Amino acid sequence: MALHFTPEEFERRKAATLAKMADQKLDAMLIFAQESMYWLSGYDTFGYCFFQCLVLQKSGAMTLLTRSADLRQAQLTSTIEDIRTWIDRGNANPAVQLRELLDDLGLLGACLGIEYDTHGLTAANGRALDEALRSFADCKDASLLIPPLRTIKSVEELTYVRQAGALSDLALTEALPLMTAGADEGKILATMQGAIFEGGGDYPANEFILGSGPDALLCRYKAGRRILDSQDQITLEWAAAYRHYHVPMMRTVIIGKATKRHEKLFETAKEALLAVEEAMRPGKTFGDVFEAHANVMDKAGEQAHRLNACGYSVGARFSPSWMEWPMFYRNNDAEISPNMTLFAHMILMDSENNIAMCPGHSYITTEGAPEPLSKLPIELLVNK
Repeated sequence: MALHFTPEEFERRKAATLAKMADQKLDAMLIFAQESMYWLSGYDTFGYCFFQCLVLQKSGAMTLLTRSADLRQAQLTSTIEDIRTWIDRGNANPAVQLRELLDDLGLLGACLGIEYDTHGLTAANGRALDEALRSFADCKDASLLIPPLRTIKSVEELTYVRQAGALSDLALTEALPLMTAGADEGKILATMQGAIFEGGGDYPANEFILGSGPDALLCRYKAGRRILDSQDQITLEWAAAYRHYHVPMMRTVIIGKATKRHEKLFETAKEALLAVEEAMRPGKTFGDVFEAHANVMDKAGEQAHRLNACGYSVGARFSPSWMEWPMFYRNNDAEISPNMTLFAHMILMDSENNIAMCPGHSYITTEGAPEPLSKLPIELLVNK
């Protein structure tokens, strides 16, 4: 069985979830987020692009409803013993088959918590689910029951997080010498991802973001490659994933000579990152961290060039995004606690001058100052 955690770890996670369910007087949880399934049972698949549901009853019993293609996947990667399959056929309605399963489990008239806020439950499937359960049970949105539990990492999880951090460093270390005039962006990407795979890492939950020239000001992946010029800039946002645990990093590298504008933006971004590190402590909120970043940038006159968020929690994630709840934005009152894994990006994009500067690091929070997950310094990177 391809399990990455001890039985005791899985039992601890289930007990924490059951305690929250009891607080909300839930008889069962209908779990659709792949991250929740992986965290609770080890179940590892991309089959959540179809309808599937993990039912967790207040007794602790777990039953998975999935497709036949994922039957063996669940048997080999999870602790789930009761696995049911819905049948692919014309006019199939897996939501109705889920209702029948819930009836078999004695949950008619029960209070059910449902994970709606997830890519594992499309709007169409959500509507079908609501229709199927309309007169069957009392249903509540329990999307935020498990995510706060997942934000606090265990000792076993942090072992994988630190390994991912080492692989993120390795990816940049191996690719940085390639970032010179005449280099192909494709070679840079291949080197970074190859270093992570060779180190035992996984595919990330979303594509690495790499753009040079004008595209250095982009925050998302796009198709197409270019060759670096003798005077250029390249922004990279990447995350090594190890056992699905992500550690994102971000850098802008200058090719040729750094302009005065690059230098000013870098100094502002570095000062903002240091302010964020100071605010990333228990007793503070995610909103406080954002304000620390924004205050530095706004004081430097760069408000027009910053974003309205400056990072987020990270952990074991599945496509389409490695971003996790909660995020650093204004007035977010989610609290910083020890043993969170958080990514902070200091993105500055000056569209008028076509200049980017985007350093970013990931951290483990502690009782005091956060622990950087990178051993690489934050410095202005310039390659000839």
